[in-house]
Amino acid sequence: MTTYRISQLAERSGVPATTLRFYEDAGLLPADRTPSGYRMYGDDAVERLAFISSAKLLGLALEEIRELLDVREEGVCATVWVRMLPLVASRIAETDRRIAELRAFSAHLASVHADLSGPAPAGACGPDCGCTTTGSAPIELSPTRLSLEAEPWRDAPVACTLDGAELGERTEQWQQLCAKATDREEIPDGLRLSFPPGAEMAGELAALAAAEQDCCAFFDFTLHLTPTILQLEVRAPESAAGMLADLFGVPA
Repeated sequence: MTTYRISQLAERSGVPATTLRFYEDAGLLPADRTPSGYRMYGDDAVERLAFISSAKLLGLALEEIRELLDVREEGVCATVWVRMLPLVASRIAETDRRIAELRAFSAHLASVHADLSGPAPAGACGPDCGCTTTGSAPIELSPTRLSLEAEPWRDAPVACTLDGAELGERTEQWQQLCAKATDREEIPDGLRLSFPPGAEMAGELAALAAAEQDCCAFFDFTLHLTPTILQLEVRAPESAAGMLADLFGVPA
């Protein structure tokens, strides 16, 4: 029987050791302990991690993945299928809702853009000049919809569920977007980035921020849009300062 230490399993699976520890704490990846306290994983750990990664790609929550793993332990694949079916159907409905929200947001941006593309009024700004539009309140992003009423990110575990390759790709995506920022301002717990206003840029920021919260619930995003302003605020707990710096360029 093959056993792995945490560093060996991380190398074998491509999943960072920090994520393996997070999975153990979340009840997804059991580990034995040596007399000296080192984690030891059995043969099934690699296959179990493959199942976790597959379930993550479907957008399943950790609680749902843990339940599926319990069902999978029974050894009947058909039972896993039966449990997965409504979960996937729920993700389809959730994705359709997100698409509808982003389409509505994009349509609003296009409308504002069309108004601003015409001749500007003479004189100073006023209530009817077009610079101030209805619906220009901040749009805040959460893992399930474009609004966030509480601050659960403060108590979320500071751990990313992406594997090494996925994390590298995500970091590159953020760095490419953040390079387009016209201004950076430190705020309590994070950073405010300003971008040239526009439907395409706002859509990219919204989509990437929503994806980020699916794997890193300790990040908090607020997207603020007016006809002349597009700002993204990013906040995280103090213990996540290193990850904040890696993704968004905040000094750790």
